[in-house]
Amino acid sequence: MSTHVLSLLVENKPGLLTRVAGLFARRGFNIESLAVGHSEIAGLSRITILVDVEDVPLEQVTKQLNKLINVIKIVELEPSQSVQREHLLIKVRADNATRSQVLEAVTLFRARVVDVSTDALVIEVTGDSGKTQALLRVLEPYGIKEIAQSGLLAIGRGSKSITDRVFKN
Repeated sequence: MSTHVLSLLVENKPGLLTRVAGLFARRGFNIESLAVGHSEIAGLSRITILVDVEDVPLEQVTKQLNKLINVIKIVELEPSQSVQREHLLIKVRADNATRSQVLEAVTLFRARVVDVSTDALVIEVTGDSGKTQALLRVLEPYGIKEIAQSGLLAIGRGSKSITDRVFKN
């Protein structure tokens, strides 16, 4: 199995996300990460999907996705040809004895503290998967209380866009 990042440009319609996820579920594929948000074109959204699957079954799912009426375009984003980032909020124990060490780790990873209480800090970090996982490993000995993680966000490098040639004036 290999990891693939798909970027879908879709019409912003109710139920479309369910139909897209259903195509993967019916084939027994687990979606590792899913992020959805508005695109630069009004009425269209971008779905970023991270899935671990072989090439041939992925091609079959991609063809089925293309048949959905509200799917405008699908692009597979290669890691070397795209910018890929994750966003995490991490609540970690930080009492008076450990707070300075946790803050040092936060600074080292170019993360930032977004909330402080007497016994915990909430840390925000953005970066590639390697960076976010490394920070989690460093913070683990202090006691991670909660993690909220976005789905992978990805966009192609350079001037080309998924919306190029979609709508011609």
